[in-house]
Amino acid sequence: MSLLERINDDLVKALKGGDKAAALTLRGLKSDFKYYQIDKKLESLTDQDVIAVMTTAAKKRRDSIEQFQTGGRADLVAKETRELEIILQYLPPPLTAEELEAAVKEAIAETGAAGPGDMGKVMKVIVPKLQGKADGKVIKDAVMRLLTAR
Repeated sequence: MSLLERINDDLVKALKGGDKAAALTLRGLKSDFKYYQIDKKLESLTDQDVIAVMTTAAKKRRDSIEQFQTGGRADLVAKETRELEIILQYLPPPLTAEELEAAVKEAIAETGAAGPGDMGKVMKVIVPKLQGKADGKVIKDAVMRLLTAR
């Protein structure tokens, strides 16, 4: 079963079970998937496409949570946190620090990067591999740290 099919099934279950938060979040994701498909002119979405859209949605929720906490809006923090929890159920588990470092070292060796000036080459290789498994900022920090150490 593809990730998109699983989300569709879970949406039906949420609607039948009366879980309004899950239904609202999953409907929003389905809309995001459709916009992504139209924008990229794709016939159908692969699991990687679905993960890319959900990674973006999760990042938006994290940013919103941070903003609402700063603004003292506990009600909206709770809502966004619930939506983030729902989205994270479908994303692959995050990498450990050791796994991330190993992947970055592998990408550095693959690209032959010699220093911080080669960061773009490394990021171009590693980001697609780690999409959904690590936040872009965390990847960037690890790449910069390892390239600076060279």
